[in-house]
Amino acid sequence: MTGYGKAEIQFENKNYVLELRSLNSKGLEINARMPVHLREIEIQLKKSIGEFLKRGKIDINLNIDNMGESNAKIINVASVNHYMEQLKSIEDGNRLELLKIALKLPDIFKTEVEGFEEAEIELIETLLKKAVDAIIGFRTDEGKILESEFKKRLKNLEELTEEVEIVDPERNTKIKEKLQSALDSLEVEVDQNRFEQELIYYLEKYDITEEKVRLKNHIEYFKNNLDDDTSNGKKLGFIAQEIGREINTIGSKANHANLQKLVIQMKDELEKIKEQLLNVL
Repeated sequence: MTGYGKAEIQFENKNYVLELRSLNSKGLEINARMPVHLREIEIQLKKSIGEFLKRGKIDINLNIDNMGESNAKIINVASVNHYMEQLKSIEDGNRLELLKIALKLPDIFKTEVEGFEEAEIELIETLLKKAVDAIIGFRTDEGKILESEFKKRLKNLEELTEEVEIVDPERNTKIKEKLQSALDSLEVEVDQNRFEQELIYYLEKYDITEEKVRLKNHIEYFKNNLDDDTSNGKKLGFIAQEIGREINTIGSKANHANLQKLVIQMKDELEKIKEQLLNVL
């Protein structure tokens, strides 16, 4: 499920900004970008996130801006001199010109690695908790929209299932008439009892009573799990697969134009449900 959370605070002439971004993912994947001197607490921060966010591709971005003394980098004199010696061996030019070239080459600046105190770790964990709360709020709002969308699609599926109930008897009648017409066109005498037996066997092959019952049960089961407070996105995905299986079976047994149209509409509604299930935890 997508989401975004941000927290910011100033502490000892520094401005701390922590951002969390979440994208859809089957599992939990956490990537972090933070200052080098805080890398050793990266695992700790990831563990804290995992306690609250169970699924999603999560990006942590922690920026620390020094608002007091200048954060200017230190020139690596040894590297500069080394570059100038190499340049001089190639072309014995003016020292100032060689210096200008050397300063444009890689690794001529170095940054002193800062240390960190326990108070800074506690501050970052507080920021993380605020950002997590914000992302959970974001997800909650999105979840309410998804719930409304699911209920709308399930209602459509229920209405289409009711139409299937209406069409089914008509379908059986037409199958009987079609077979009788085919026999009449042959202009041969047929044992009526044997014909009835074969007709019953034929209709049983196309009977969708069990599929209709299971389809209704799966839709009701989906609705019940939708109201559950626990994280059950994977479970809803499994139920949607079962709904699709019953719809496909009805379609394979349809042998009736109007019933086939209803099956196509049902598949369309189910596909919209599956698309949105990618956003459910």
